[in-house]
Amino acid sequence: MVAFLKYSLIRLALFVPLFVLFNFLGTGAFLAVICAGVIAFAVSYLFFQKQRDDATAAMRERFSGRAKPIRTASEVEDADAEDTLVEQNPDVAINNDKRPGSL
Repeated sequence: MVAFLKYSLIRLALFVPLFVLFNFLGTGAFLAVICAGVIAFAVSYLFFQKQRDDATAAMRERFSGRAKPIRTASEVEDADAEDTLVEQNPDVAINNDKRPGSL
């Protein structure tokens, strides 16, 4: 995920100065966005292949179904608390497959 963020920041660092330059030249906001986007894309495509490949690999891994789920600290803490309670009370059965209110 860091590789994707790094590549995105590189492209943003290319886009913003180009956008400001085209806006300064008086091309208009819409045309400045288009020109800056096309040039930033071309430069990043030609000169940042390694970063692009790393970002692609990171996204492929993330969406492949093999990646570990991202959990927040509070979710991890809740899961640990649940595990502790289950271990302390082995006679209590937990069935998470049921919908609330159904028997």
